Amino acid sequence: MNKLADEIIGGRRIKRGEELGYFITANLEQLCKGADRIRRHFHGDHADLCSIINGRSGKCSENCKFCAQSAHHCTGVEEYGFLDNDTILAECRHNEERGVHRFSIVTAGKTLSDEDFAKAADAYSLLSRECHIALCGSHGLLTQEQFEKLREAGVSRYHCNIETSRRNFPNICTTHTYDDKIECIRRAQKAGVEVCSGGIIGMGETWEDRLDMAVSLSELNVKSIPINALMPIKGTPLENTERITEDDILRTIAFFRYIVPEADIRLAAGRNLMKDSGAKAFLSGADSTITGDMLTTSGNDIRGDVDMLKGMGFSI
Repeated sequence: MNKLADEIIGGRRIKRGEELGYFITANLEQLCKGADRIRRHFHGDHADLCSIINGRSGKCSENCKFCAQSAHHCTGVEEYGFLDNDTILAECRHNEERGVHRFSIVTAGKTLSDEDFAKAADAYSLLSRECHIALCGSHGLLTQEQFEKLREAGVSRYHCNIETSRRNFPNICTTHTYDDKIECIRRAQKAGVEVCSGGIIGMGETWEDRLDMAVSLSELNVKSIPINALMPIKGTPLENTERITEDDILRTIAFFRYIVPEADIRLAAGRNLMKDSGAKAFLSGADSTITGDMLTTSGNDIRGDVDMLKGMGFSI
């Protein structure tokens, strides 16, 4: 692992078709040490923090098995329409004042209606005028024209998770396809918007599925990769799924760093499955995190994250 880390730092890039089984069997401590070296080479000790606001909740037409907001599941999640600008602006300012680097409006649903898209564009325009924080968006499968308008409104990065491997995707969702996701990512990039895309681990996928997802994200040249650990939600088809172990989360984060060395590897949902809010993950390849509250599951306190990361030698 130390030799491979040297090669990655020296310019080697892992490609599709290579035998990657050693990532599954390698000594975990050595794997994580190598990933930490790669992280420090490409990212130094800067930790990137992002936060999200649930801009429209529930009643989603899609049947993603993990999601509390799907209309196909009975989870009791709060449902509401697109938030007003004052609420969004107040939340953005709150996060900016606490040192968060990026702020995103996230909406449930396959896409946005014309009316809601107009509201989103107006909100981003307001945020770009009133705040200095970088703006991200997550609104499903948008058109090329919509991505152009988001960029003009101040959105610099768009979130669209591929969720898992191409092979496993139909086991997780059947109301849209893996290729729908890929096309959305490419439209965003064509519009000059960076992409944040990752997935969820612990949904019953194989190690090979996780490796395939990492290689796919490398091929897509995404800039930020959120890694979520499934938090089984009552009322979803995955409610009885056994929770993934901390060692398996760390192994996944570590080999993502080898495979996609220059992207931000971002901790997302499921940090409370690890000790000390996932502190060890930041020494195993992760360099960024979502902070504050998640969409429908509890997240991590911003002040606590800042204090933890600074205590570990990271700069914010």
